[in-house]
Formats: sequence, C-alpha cells, structure tokens
Amino acid sequence: MKQKILLSTLVALALAACGGQSAENAAPAQNIPEQNTGSAATDSLNIYNWSNYVDEETVDEFKKSRGIKLVYDLYENNETLEAKMLTGKSGYDLAVPGIAFLPRQINAGAYQKVNKDLIPNYKNIDPSLLKLLEAADPGNQYAVPYFSGANTLAITAKGKELLGGELPENGWDLLFKPEYTNKLKSCGVVLWDSPSEMFPIVLNYIGKDPRGVNSADIEAASAVLEAIRPDIKRFSPSYIDELARGEICLVAGNGGDLNMAKARAEEVGNKVGIEVLTPKGMGFWVESWVIPADAKNIENAHDYINYTLDADIAARNGNFVTFAPASLPAREKMDPALVATRSIFPTADDMANGFVMPQMSDEAKKQTTALWQKLKISR
Repeated sequence: MKQKILLSTLVALALAACGGQSAENAAPAQNIPEQNTGSAATDSLNIYNWSNYVDEETVDEFKKSRGIKLVYDLYENNETLEAKMLTGKSGYDLAVPGIAFLPRQINAGAYQKVNKDLIPNYKNIDPSLLKLLEAADPGNQYAVPYFSGANTLAITAKGKELLGGELPENGWDLLFKPEYTNKLKSCGVVLWDSPSEMFPIVLNYIGKDPRGVNSADIEAASAVLEAIRPDIKRFSPSYIDELARGEICLVAGNGGDLNMAKARAEEVGNKVGIEVLTPKGMGFWVESWVIPADAKNIENAHDYINYTLDADIAARNGNFVTFAPASLPAREKMDPALVATRSIFPTADDMANGFVMPQMSDEAKKQTTALWQKLKISR
C-alpha cells in the first residue's frame, strides 16, 4: 500500500471540509539518535501524552542517553488535555493534541512556535501530512506530526455469534441501531467516552456535516445515541484491556487501540476473536507534538520531537502502539502486516468514503458536551 496516496487523499478531504504489546516484544535498542542541539539547556523534560502511545523502552533509552530527568504523564482524551493546556500553567514541555483541537488551542495562545532548525529529522515527515495540518496550523508553526489514524469500531467473536454470524453492510449500524445493540448488550456494548470523537461520527452516519454546523443536526445525532442508551454497558475513555479480555464485545475507538487489543488477546491465546472493522464513514486524524506556552525545557522538547521522527525509533513506536507514524521512512521498517492493515493504514477508497475529524465551533462543543453528560446519567 502506498502511504503517499493515503495522505494525499486525506489532504483533499481536509480542503473540501474547510470550504500494546508487551515490553519483551519490543525491538532491541539500536541506532539511538544522539542529541542534536549540543548540551541540553536544562536537565529535565516533562511530557504529557496519550496512554498506550509509545514504546516505553524508547523513552527510557532517550532519558539515559541524554542524562536527564524525564516525567511522562498520561491522559485518556482530548477534553482532559485541552482543560490543562488552556490554563496556561500546564507544567509540561510537550503534549499531543488531536487535529480537531489544534486551532482553538493555538488561537488561545496555548503553545509556542517550534524551531525547525532544532529538528533535523523534520525532513522525514510525509509532506502530504504537513499540508493536511496547515488547515489547523497555518505554516506548520506550532505542531509537528507524531501519528495518524482512523476512528472505527471492533466486534468480538461472541458478538458476531449473538448476531448469527452476520454483520450489517454498514458496520456503524452495529453501534447506532437498537436492533443490533439490543442483541449485543448481554456481552457488553461500550461507548467511547469522548463527545468530540463520537458526535462527528454519528453526524456523518446520519448524513449531516461532521462539524455540527447547526444545533438541530446535533440534536438529531443525540437522538441516535439516546435510542441505544439502554443497551450501553458503560462509557469508557480506555477500552483496550477490557476488549482484549472479552469483557465487552462492541466498541468504537482508534484503529490503533482496537488493533492493540486484538494483538493482546492473540498474544495470550484467549480466543476473544476481535475483528476491527473498516466501514464507510471512518473519521481520520493526525496527532502532533506541541510545546506548551509555559514550557521550561524547550531545547530538550525539540530534541525529543526529533528523536521520535528518527526512522528506527518511529518504526519501533509504530509497531508497538499499532498506529501510523508521521516519519515516512519508518513505514518501510515496520511490520508489513501492520502496514497492510486497513484500520491502521486505510486505503484510498477508505479515505474517500470517510472524513477528517473536524474542530467544532465553541457553541457546538458546548452543546455536544452538555448532551453527552445528559446521556451518561440517563438509562
């Protein structure tokens, strides 16, 4: 599969819209990039990143090779990240927001501009991915791509069994039509606990603009969710382990996370039988490194960004977290089976039939958040 074709399609879509594996499975340490900026200005680095979003061995190797104190804290959704970043007192030197949140955070002054001269491996980034990001970050001044991927859904063998082994033509029907969720509730249907991720998917599913450009469309999307609410077991920001253990049988989420759950289940041989689907209407995104406005360890922050763009390091991270790295040469070094997986590296047709995850207006964000909270407490 040609990733350049994939990302070129992503760019076209964006422009149109704008008008776990275990540690022992990680690759051995090799080709660790040396520091590119001379001696560090400080001896510390504080990173705030998604859970399950790095091969931890690469973090340890960076820390040891630079001789610095490194704090690596985790969050589960973009809403949590945004709340911390917009205070202006995050206490971190690096974070990884999604493309749909970038414009609002940049406009609010949450981030510093990056110094590309301190990132020699910037040349490894797929140019099409940088072009895509310009819709959220004009001139690529603040954000440096880390991973890209798709929002989709997965079902287990138990779930398929309860449906008589037959899946609907539109995979999203499994989650958004009561005729399916009612049959699956006994084995566990979970909603991804992130309104910013779920509402655009539902809006697109019902034929509306994923940005939620008017309140009536958002209400219509909410009605779809309300109809399936009696069948929902829980709202979960992190579903990898419970899916891998077979405690749930249907969930929407990041393709990489869903494939990580599948890999974990297969590794222990528990026969959960996870199938990650690739229905029409998947939401595509890119997540990028940014340097918060209050960052103190700026030189180390640039050095770590550069480190993650090294082809070998990016390939190791990509193999471990099962997402598509921004470093183009890294993809030639990844497990070919992962690169051939459509829910990690979607095809051109998948992209053409999907959409780029959008930034909602402040009004739409407030409405979807309120409706989501109401949905969570209802039965």
